[in-house]
Amino acid sequence: MGRAAPTVVEGAYQKFGLKLYYRKERLAGVVVDALRGPQVLADGMPLVGQIPSVLERWMIDRAEAREPHAELTYMDAGVPGSDTLGAVIDVQRAGDHLLTRPVFVPLEAMDDLPHFLPREAWSVC
Repeated sequence: MGRAAPTVVEGAYQKFGLKLYYRKERLAGVVVDALRGPQVLADGMPLVGQIPSVLERWMIDRAEAREPHAELTYMDAGVPGSDTLGAVIDVQRAGDHLLTRPVFVPLEAMDDLPHFLPREAWSVC
């Protein structure tokens, strides 16, 4: 008999624009709202509320400058992720535009991102 997938519990902190996800009473993911969340910087680059193509280009350039080059991954629909940042740069609707909405996860999640957090964590809202 197969093992059941761990239950994921969501905590919403709307005042701060954050959603936290827990698995087995451990933090498993943090989603930052593109419109209300705090700005998060990586190597001086703002990750929240950016134009997706600009941030993706930065991630590609960053990955090419690092060893090994295989640190950049893509989810379905071309959503980029970085092993060393522990982040997937998802998108969120802002009217008729899309802005970046980072999802931070532990390294072990990078191998199975779509199933590590519930579908709602990856939805374009």
